[in-house]
Amino acid sequence: MNPPRLVVSFILFAAPALPTPDRRMVAADFAVQQKPDRVVITDGGRPVATYVFRDDKILRPYFASVHAPGGIQVTRNHPPVPNVDATDHDTMHPGVWLAFGALSGQDFWRNKARIVHVRFVELPAVRAGQITFTAENSLQAANGGEVCKQTSRLTLAARPAGYLLIWEATFRPEQRDMVFGDQEEMGLGIRVATPIAVKQGGTILDALGRRNEREVWGNSADWCDYSGTITGRHAGITTMCDPRNFRPSWLHARDYGALVANPFGQQAFRKGPASKVVVKPGESFRLRYGVLLHAGPKDAAPDLKAAYADFLSRL
Repeated sequence: MNPPRLVVSFILFAAPALPTPDRRMVAADFAVQQKPDRVVITDGGRPVATYVFRDDKILRPYFASVHAPGGIQVTRNHPPVPNVDATDHDTMHPGVWLAFGALSGQDFWRNKARIVHVRFVELPAVRAGQITFTAENSLQAANGGEVCKQTSRLTLAARPAGYLLIWEATFRPEQRDMVFGDQEEMGLGIRVATPIAVKQGGTILDALGRRNEREVWGNSADWCDYSGTITGRHAGITTMCDPRNFRPSWLHARDYGALVANPFGQQAFRKGPASKVVVKPGESFRLRYGVLLHAGPKDAAPDLKAAYADFLSRL
């Protein structure tokens, strides 16, 4: 029996000042600069994000220094700045990432196994007003053996609700079964900017109105927002789950600033027996998520229901 199809897309919406998105296209002056270990993305000269694909300490690709429009950084400083940021998990929580603490017995979350950048199948470039690139990765066990191949296609577009980054990851084992296990640390991870952590006055809010770690942790929802005030403006990040994923994602939401959308941790989140998702050689497995990066006036939070509908319109 084929494994369930799971599509991962990161969709980063960086919201303009309007509290409610409309459907008109928004122009952006995107540019990319490719370096030996990273891709630097800007809009009109302002930073948007850095996609790091080679790092001696963090053994997997990730996005660091992620910004909403207007240059507001909504992920924690990387590396964290002492006496400014909490410095915990500095090599595990770089910004926005996709990793798995239990995949075929290997730990790609805690940098005990590595996701190796092999090549860009499609080079980073601005095409039709948006940034696109496709990366081929090799997921390698601690002993160097390959667990599977991963192809990630990434697209960054300007949308009325903000920057839309789509990260679609497809996993293909070639030699033996790959098995997604059951842990809290599995899936799409985000570490938010220090000022918007709940412990600093920020708020976690999911699609069903639950708030903060006590109510949100371990539950599933179509979307979950983590936001607060940065330099006098309302800013934050919203994870959005693709309904075509093989099951809803549970939320590993923490008041200290971490948010993980995890469809694998059934036992970890006390929702049933241990999950075991098997993908056989020759089969493929995909994941898809969205992430809304938003910033606007202090008292004007975005219409997250409308933003999620906009996400669904791009499936």
